[in-house]
Amino acid sequence: MDQVMYVAPSLSGPLLRMHFHDCWIRGCDGSILINSTKNNTAEKDSPPNFTLRGYGVIDRVKTALEKECPGVVSCADTLAIVARDVTVLRQTKGMSWEVETGRRDGTVSTMSEAFGLIPPSANISTLIAGFRARGLSVKDLVVLQGSHTIGISHCSSFTNRIYNFTGRGDVDPTLDSEYIPKLRGKCRSPADQTTVVEMDPGSFKTFDDGYFKLVAKRRALFQSDAAMLDDVETKAYVEKSLTAGSTFLKDFGESMVRMGRIGVLTGQAGEIRKVCYQIN
Repeated sequence: MDQVMYVAPSLSGPLLRMHFHDCWIRGCDGSILINSTKNNTAEKDSPPNFTLRGYGVIDRVKTALEKECPGVVSCADTLAIVARDVTVLRQTKGMSWEVETGRRDGTVSTMSEAFGLIPPSANISTLIAGFRARGLSVKDLVVLQGSHTIGISHCSSFTNRIYNFTGRGDVDPTLDSEYIPKLRGKCRSPADQTTVVEMDPGSFKTFDDGYFKLVAKRRALFQSDAAMLDDVETKAYVEKSLTAGSTFLKDFGESMVRMGRIGVLTGQAGEIRKVCYQIN
């Protein structure tokens, strides 16, 4: 992982997000890694997953694992471990967590199911309902949202907030009005599908609590980020994370462990894939 992050540090965000996307749909079963076939379009080729990157990293790690201990480590576990490692390598305060293993790989991956991922435009009610449906708490929600401290976003995920929020050519009133011209300077058109913007400007390669500072200043990119101020519990956590008493880094590891338990296949369910991009 050290070599990967040295050559391509921008992959830390996408690989962490890949684990989240995997767990959110069908549970943490590695279904996000399966390639489409002539008879089936898989999750990875669904629009919500178009911006995921780093599949080759997972494939290389899995190949190395198969050489050392064939048929033992699942692709679901491989992804969970890689997500932990790339996150730990992006911070400097000793954060880490023990990845629970023993997951087995799923054998189903369907494009349509990926539309069940929470969109960047989600409000607080949608977010809380989605997390609770998967056994996660409101605290897990705000903590895991903190992962937006690393990585980048395509303009298409938030241009409605700065150009046409309600279809009348207006802006999102929850976004800092002084920040909007800066975002428009990067996303020059509502139709921009390719330009990328740092999630946490100036610190997007470092995993820290910078995300919460952006939320508090009303400068976070997504509506789902702004929504963290719309609930008493999430807002309180944002405010706590701005103080010396912040427990975000510790909390993040704990929430990642809980997320990694969603819909896990064990026993005789599923399989241990030989390669991550296709079922056995």
